[in-house]
Amino acid sequence: MAFQEFKDFGGGGGRGFLDGQLLIAMPTMGDPRFERSIIYMCAHSDDGAMGIIVNQLADSIDFTELLHQLDIIGEGEEIRLPETVGEMRVHVGGPVETGRGFVLHSADWFVENATLPIDDGICLTATLDILKAIAEGEGPESSLLALGYSGWAPGQLENEIQANGWLHCGADADLVFGPDLEQKYERALRKLGIDPGHLAPDAGRA
Repeated sequence: MAFQEFKDFGGGGGRGFLDGQLLIAMPTMGDPRFERSIIYMCAHSDDGAMGIIVNQLADSIDFTELLHQLDIIGEGEEIRLPETVGEMRVHVGGPVETGRGFVLHSADWFVENATLPIDDGICLTATLDILKAIAEGEGPESSLLALGYSGWAPGQLENEIQANGWLHCGADADLVFGPDLEQKYERALRKLGIDPGHLAPDAGRA
């Protein structure tokens, strides 16, 4: 996805209603791809919406394998990678364009016309430049790599929210980049003052 495509979703221009917010899947969601998911919203406008799931790991590939597949490193070059590369995990960002990498990251790393600033020091880049920088130990201080993204057609997300499919709340860096994926769902709900134990699949509108 190119920078222009991000802008077409509403990113890079006027701020959308849910830009920089977290979507929290309700038990009534009904789509197993988004069960207990937390999605960081990158862009939201009348033209649609897109975001990255931040609490699902891809179990079929690790970061070093991805670097090999993208020809960023060659065979036997793993030994030259910085220690921080071993801490990178590959996440599932959503069901759209699952063969592409998307990196949410802190604003200390930026490439003109490739990086989309979103909110509160969080940006999105979907080019190989950032993966090369991470592999060389020159990437952003905080980052989350995901394959694919979550996308909605015009009006679709609004309809899902009205149907009690999602809650939303403000994001913070720890909820986006923190490693404790198992705890993010409960922590996001508690940020809204909701006890996760009180949510049931047949819950009424929040």
